[in-house]
Amino acid sequence: MGLLKPIRDYVDTLVHPSVRHDVLTASRHRAFIAPRLLGSVIALAAFPLYIVARGVPGTLEVLVFAWLVLPRLRPYQFNGTVIQSELPATDFTLTSSDGPVSLSDYRGKLVVLYFGYTFCPDVCPTTLSDVNKALAQLGNKAQDVQLIMVSVDPARDDPEKLAEYVEFFNPTFIGVTGTDDEVRSVATPFGVWYEAHTEEGASGYLVDHVATLNVIDQEGHLKLVIGYGTGADAIAADLKYMLR
Repeated sequence: MGLLKPIRDYVDTLVHPSVRHDVLTASRHRAFIAPRLLGSVIALAAFPLYIVARGVPGTLEVLVFAWLVLPRLRPYQFNGTVIQSELPATDFTLTSSDGPVSLSDYRGKLVVLYFGYTFCPDVCPTTLSDVNKALAQLGNKAQDVQLIMVSVDPARDDPEKLAEYVEFFNPTFIGVTGTDDEVRSVATPFGVWYEAHTEEGASGYLVDHVATLNVIDQEGHLKLVIGYGTGADAIAADLKYMLR
């Protein structure tokens, strides 16, 4: 019975959440699937021993156990597209209102890299608003995420105008720009294209551009590409999972 006690105590905490346990302490793991599977495999393997040690459980205990454990066997389904790359994302240095900004400056955080511009009539405001709402759902974890917006309209977006624009959505957001050649050299490795076209009105022209969110992990690898229109709740869920 003594050998079964740690396992019994652990399973007790699954069917009786009020029971405190110190049997297993989960260390922070950045792999997407391993922690969920490990806990589920241990729990499922322990359940028969729990029955032996405690006696046949009641219907409620079985249902609660299944409700808590079985969903963990399913890998998390990202709302964005997962990128499997062993190489770090291409580093770059562009200019913000506070001076040079490099992607590598934010190693240790999740970086949400977005390409847009301040004259954008709808797509950019919607996307930045969604990211702001997503960060609000992360609570204190939001400090581990940094959004950087690269302007695809360097002719009109100077660093000061960019700062004013992105900070309207969230004071932590950073806007960066450079020459057209510099911006294109940053955009190309992320599969981002943009092209200006004439438009009647005060702006004179608009810029067509890829509006994805590129999420770079704490080690500097591009791990996730989130499409336009995904929504704040889905963005928050993906970021929260990556911050585990």
